[in-house]
Amino acid sequence: QVQLAESGGGSVQAGGSLRLSCRVSGYTYGRHCWAWFRQAPGKEREAVATIDSDGMTSYADFVKARFTISQDNDKNTLYLRMSSLKPEDTAMYYCAARRDGMRATQALAIGEDAFEYWGQGTQVTVSS
Repeated sequence: QVQLAESGGGSVQAGGSLRLSCRVSGYTYGRHCWAWFRQAPGKEREAVATIDSDGMTSYADFVKARFTISQDNDKNTLYLRMSSLKPEDTAMYYCAARRDGMRATQALAIGEDAFEYWGQGTQVTVSS
């Protein structure tokens, strides 16, 4: 059974940085595509960044040059380094995984329908 567990959320002032982690367990598929999503109160969940088995990445326009997605395949861990944080980045952040591989760009374009497995989320709050 695939399980995802996020950590690293918290409160930070605008301009600050955080690094989110997502430990993926029980994942036995050869190729993968993992992602970070976020959902702010009263808004729909939106894709933030994706990464595939080849290490290719894709980002939503609103986080480009500020966020970096990465993975440690040996540790089955996904990361999201967030810098220059803004109050509008305040949201619950979720990691997600697919049952098989997909190119990062395609997965970002499809959004949450491309992913079967989800973590419970970690809250990020950015104050002005």
